[in-house]
Amino acid sequence: MTKPARILYCHCAFAQVVPTEVKQEVLRRLSESGVAFDAVADLCEMSARRDPGLKQLAGEGSLRIAACFPRAVRGLFIAADAALPEQGVEILNMRTDSAEQIAETLLTVNGKPVAAAEDSK
Repeated sequence: MTKPARILYCHCAFAQVVPTEVKQEVLRRLSESGVAFDAVADLCEMSARRDPGLKQLAGEGSLRIAACFPRAVRGLFIAADAALPEQGVEILNMRTDSAEQIAETLLTVNGKPVAAAEDSK
C-alpha cells in the first residue's frame, strides 16, 4: 500500500486570494479528521523569507498541498530555492475547487480514507 502523502495546508493569510469559506471548511475537515497535517499562515510569505521549512517540505517526496494555482505554488518553492520534485507532489487549488473536492482528495489514499489507509499498514 502506498504511504499517505504529507499534507500541507496554506491559510493564505496575507494575499487573501482564496475564498474564506473554502479555507475554513478545508481546515475544519482536516482538523476533525485526526490526520496529521502541516498548516502554514502563508506560503507566499514563507517564500519571500526563503524559509528553510520549504526545502524540508520539498524533500519529503510525497506531498499534497492545499493552496492556490499549482504553477504559482511551484514558483513560490523555486523562488525560495526549494524546487518541488516533478513526481509525488499534488497541488490542490482552493481558489477554483470546492472545499468538498479538496478535503476528499487530501483525506483519501487509494480510494480509502487516510485514517483507514494508515491503520492497514
